[in-house]
Amino acid sequence: MASVGNGTEESSGGGEEENFEDAYENIPVASKMDLKCALEECSMALNLFLNNKFSEALELLRPWSKDSMYHALGYSTILVMQAAMTFEQQDIQMGISTMKDALQTCQRFRKRNTVVESLSNLVSKQTVDQLSEEEMHAEICYAECLLQKAALTFVQDENMINFIKGGLKIRTSYQIYKECHQVLQMTQGNKSKNETYYQFEGGVKLGIGAFNLMLSLLPGRILRLLEFIGFSGNRELGLSQLREGASGNSLRAILCTFTLLVYHTYVSLILGTGEANIQEADSLLEPYLQKFPNGSIILFYAARIDILKGNFEKAQLRFQDCIAAQQEWKQIHHLCYWELMWCYTFQQDWLQAYRYADLLSKESRWSKAIYVFQKAAILAMLPEDDLKSTGEDIVSLFRQVDGLKQRIAGKSIPTEKFAVRKARRYTCPQPVKLILPALEMMYVWNGFAIVGKRADLTENLLVTIEKEETALQNETNHNEYYVDDVCMLQLLKGLCLKHLGRLMQAELCFSKVIQSEKQIKYDSYLVPFTLYELGLLYKQQDEREKAIRYIETAKNNYKDYSMESRLHFRIHAALDSLRVSPASTP
Repeated sequence: MASVGNGTEESSGGGEEENFEDAYENIPVASKMDLKCALEECSMALNLFLNNKFSEALELLRPWSKDSMYHALGYSTILVMQAAMTFEQQDIQMGISTMKDALQTCQRFRKRNTVVESLSNLVSKQTVDQLSEEEMHAEICYAECLLQKAALTFVQDENMINFIKGGLKIRTSYQIYKECHQVLQMTQGNKSKNETYYQFEGGVKLGIGAFNLMLSLLPGRILRLLEFIGFSGNRELGLSQLREGASGNSLRAILCTFTLLVYHTYVSLILGTGEANIQEADSLLEPYLQKFPNGSIILFYAARIDILKGNFEKAQLRFQDCIAAQQEWKQIHHLCYWELMWCYTFQQDWLQAYRYADLLSKESRWSKAIYVFQKAAILAMLPEDDLKSTGEDIVSLFRQVDGLKQRIAGKSIPTEKFAVRKARRYTCPQPVKLILPALEMMYVWNGFAIVGKRADLTENLLVTIEKEETALQNETNHNEYYVDDVCMLQLLKGLCLKHLGRLMQAELCFSKVIQSEKQIKYDSYLVPFTLYELGLLYKQQDEREKAIRYIETAKNNYKDYSMESRLHFRIHAALDSLRVSPASTP
């Protein structure tokens, strides 16, 4: 059991703590909850959660979620994690609502004249000495609730409009973390550090780390706006704080680990250059795999890491284990279906890929437009006989996409908008078929950076692309999409060649796209994305100045094209890796 030192930290006195310790053995019936016991009970809930006992974890936390800051934080964190895992609007709204309740609970424990209410006064030794242990934890729990609310908004709207609208609340969280970081630095020399102090330290590392990492991802134009109201982000500082937090024994260690895993296995792929630190992800996950070998969330990340290594066959088995591990959170199954769909897409096993796209379109509510488009795109890759065996009508599926798109905070989801635009080719009485739509969508999700780890599969993709290229060239009557289709194939071909080490040929393919800019009618995204890819190609060859020039051209010379915000995230990550930025402080 955790120790609270000699009892001087708690205003309630030692006697009440001792009486409670006896009651604590008889969980779940508890009549009183102090800081030490709250931390212990939350630790039990965390173990239940990681062992797939999600309802039991919530039930353990719920009775005290209105009266204990850690129960409030733990309860709402599980719901927020569910929302982040599922991306379902229903879960996101539930997470935000519960987080509001948690903020109110934490607020009651904060010092009336909180550290942050007077921002002009720097944290002094005097103010630190006046903060009780409970008040210090209340600050960090309050800030954490605000941060998670911000993270949910991040999930909800890729182009950051909500993120900026909520700037003041996020700024408060950021400011609290900075103040708590100073409190931590001032108390580092204290000899009377106890378990609850290390829990506070873990909270600070999670906050400073996650904030710096999240802010460092933002494109310059957004960051400049945020810096104006006092934000700045340093990626290396963020990563180092999260690493320190992950290596500790606090409740927040797993949250630091998950934050790093999400960054390495998803963010760096979708919003970055595709250079994931797989080795670190592996070593972060390993102790949890040992401790929770059947934990579905742990198994999911293990399978995702296998994908990033190019071990698709092993990943498929692990995803099946993950699906079998629990039946309570079906949304984790949907995440597995999404990944399995891509695994089979990388292998061009289109019938299996279709199977999982079909399951998603029927079971998951995240984005029906994407799932139905993906399903139709995969079916479009099948030979005629295989297509007939599915009983599906491709034209009908593509025509459904537009009616399935959703708006969040008044905005369309960028990938849905892209799918709707592409599917329009099927709305006219004489549909014009899309060329390799499943491979184009693979590029949207940066899948070539993953499949590129496997030369055999990349060669197979190249064969498919070149076959389509020949068929297109042999057509006698070119439709209005001809140049767009040729350029899209050149971009995909260039990516395959790059990953196969045939860099000069890749450069030629990318150059053809850029030279055809004026002839492209609809897919205006192709030119800025190709300029970016050409920049990365030069970066790979250590032609730094050339790389920067091409990537800057993509950044500055183009606007109002599909998935513009996604490319700006990738451009920001690429330029960041090409330049040495000055370090900033937390």
